[in-house]
Amino acid sequence: MDVSSEYAEPESDQLQASYQELAQLASSLAHEIKNPLSVIRMNMELLAEDFEESDTPQDHRALGKMQVVQDQCTRLEKLLNDFIKFARLRELELVPGSLNEQIERVLDLFAAQSSEQGVEVIRYLDNKLPSIRLESQTLHAAILNLVKNAMEAMPNGGELTVITRQTRDGVALELIDSGCGMAATTARKMFDAFYTTKEGGSGLGLLLARKVVEAHGGRIGVQSELGQGTKFILEFPAPARLPE
Repeated sequence: MDVSSEYAEPESDQLQASYQELAQLASSLAHEIKNPLSVIRMNMELLAEDFEESDTPQDHRALGKMQVVQDQCTRLEKLLNDFIKFARLRELELVPGSLNEQIERVLDLFAAQSSEQGVEVIRYLDNKLPSIRLESQTLHAAILNLVKNAMEAMPNGGELTVITRQTRDGVALELIDSGCGMAATTARKMFDAFYTTKEGGSGLGLLLARKVVEAHGGRIGVQSELGQGTKFILEFPAPARLPE
């Protein structure tokens, strides 16, 4: 199953301005929702503490209901945080940088987990890879999300193969895991907003990763088969000439 995100068409100045205004409004609204939501969660935690020492069945039931409210508040806060990141993507300041350095930083973060989990990380990084224009923080977050997904797909160990290579128009990054893979229906919907197969997931992680890649002028594709693993392919354009 191959699902790709193609290069976006250029937007008119008016459409771009409308998008930015809408994005700012949505981001402001998300912030306004986060504040009372945090208050609700914290007060439910304090209320739950008052019931923890009780031995009555009625209070135990009440405590269970409070835990449900806390869990849903936490889930909504994560959703709002992801949405705020999504709304800010059009204002990236791209500078020349190394894709290899970005992926190395992410893999180093997962070194302890991969060792404990029995995942062998195989790196084939082209040391002559051209620079690309990037925004380090957002690209790091996108790659981290993809590697995290790969690790979650291999809870009992496996292989994660990471490849960087030159292409005709720039560079590519391939992340290939030997995990559980995805059914065709899941692969088709994986970049849809709020679609998730994970309990407590926001459904924005992969969409955010795609938008980050697109904001860098690139595209992302996925090949997956249930029980056979998944391959993500990220392609980025390389500037014809970089400033000294």
